[in-house]
Amino acid sequence: MIFCGLATHYAHSSKLALIEEQLGKLDTDDPSVIETSLEKYSDLVYLDNISVLHRIEILDKCFSHDTVEEIIDSLESETSKTNDAWCISTLRRLKEASPLGLKVSSKSIREGRFQTLDQCLIREYQMSLQGISNQVYILLIIFLIKQTLMILVTYFFSVLFLKGVRARMVDKDLAPKWNPPSLEQVSKDMVEHYFSPLSKSEPGLELPTELREAFT
Repeated sequence: MIFCGLATHYAHSSKLALIEEQLGKLDTDDPSVIETSLEKYSDLVYLDNISVLHRIEILDKCFSHDTVEEIIDSLESETSKTNDAWCISTLRRLKEASPLGLKVSSKSIREGRFQTLDQCLIREYQMSLQGISNQVYILLIIFLIKQTLMILVTYFFSVLFLKGVRARMVDKDLAPKWNPPSLEQVSKDMVEHYFSPLSKSEPGLELPTELREAFT
């Protein structure tokens, strides 16, 4: 996380109480003062031997492509040439994942590169609601219709989340039946649905931006 810029300092958990105490004594919002205080209790951190960041060249090479199909093709090519354990594991996990979920995630990651944290949180909140919106209708339909139609409704209105949970936590067969079942069958409209505005009946995400103290 430090390498990727998602974290600034690393400290052992035994120091957290002391860090919290020291930060609580600071009467400033000056980032340099806070930085100096954190540095007093931070430790050096080293990458694990199996960290993917030791394979940063492979990572950049395989995941720099525009589409999920190209990423998988690149990983397959790299695997055949190097037989690298990380490539094999990553390729297997991608092929186990939901095709629609992969394409939605790819688009979300790319959009997030040019957005603020607030924009990312709002986008992901909207995506989550769009992803489970059909689930409410499933429950209502199942409650109202006859038993003979339940299988059809569950099949045609299946939700990605429910599929994954069933495969990993209920039946534990690790064989979810995704819909659509392949990347080729995932249309642009299916992906765009997750990024469409919420309906007026859905509450938007309200972030407490007014309560934040801006750095001076």
